[in-house]
Amino acid sequence: MNKMSGRRVLWFCLTRSLICLVGLAATSNNVRANDSDLVEQVKSTWRAQDGETIEHIISKVSTVAQFVPRTWGVAEGIDRTEYVYLSWTRHQNHKSDEQYVITWKIAADGTIEVASTYAKPIELGWRALALSLIASEVTDGEKDANLHFLHDPVNFNFVTTAQGKLSNLLQHGRCTIIEPVEVDYVPKPNDKPAEKGDLWRVLLLVNCNIPGPHYFTRNGVITFEKSEGQDWAPQSFFAKRIAAFPPGSWFDRIEPIERETLERAQKASANGRTEQDRTAVPSR
Repeated sequence: MNKMSGRRVLWFCLTRSLICLVGLAATSNNVRANDSDLVEQVKSTWRAQDGETIEHIISKVSTVAQFVPRTWGVAEGIDRTEYVYLSWTRHQNHKSDEQYVITWKIAADGTIEVASTYAKPIELGWRALALSLIASEVTDGEKDANLHFLHDPVNFNFVTTAQGKLSNLLQHGRCTIIEPVEVDYVPKPNDKPAEKGDLWRVLLLVNCNIPGPHYFTRNGVITFEKSEGQDWAPQSFFAKRIAAFPPGSWFDRIEPIERETLERAQKASANGRTEQDRTAVPSR
């Protein structure tokens, strides 16, 4: 990447990883006069799908996740595309030169879009971004991750179904969220054109204190996906039942294919654990 006088050059990555470390390399002490205008343009124009502003989202997320906002700035890509970025760290006393960033791409026609793949849940609102960041903290082994927020069904009210908001349905179904939790954005692989396009995905594991098959009510898998401009679509068997039937009638009828598929999966999982136990026993 060539240096560009009077600007910061942004090294960022648009990968499938949840968190992407970047370096911000200063190429000059001078800053273009309209840099602050671009930052204000993004702040005043960009909105999440529910209408939330960037500053509202940042304010809310910083109260529940390990998210310390640092610096707003403007950068230029190798193709001269302009980006506005917000750098942040997980800890107030963070001293490393490396920081996390959220970037917004400003197209030639003035269109603004989130360019950081890991941060795309921000488009669903502050709760989705907070859940995504906290889930990443858990994966990374961060201390004091806010598990209460991560496991509170209320925070999944951005997922909607034909029966209502997922948060309300989980509460009425007396379901407790356990690990793992995933709230992320999955880009379509460039080398696999036949696969689904970019989408948001929510994956939960739950225990529900209601009558029903054990493979649903214990470690039940709930997965929803949403493509741009589309409604949330249930993917797992349990999610499809939640979306189709009101709480109290989720398990009135179990389709044979569900029972067979889930029992096969449980058996395969049990066999896998047994094999691991065998290999772990030292030979005499």
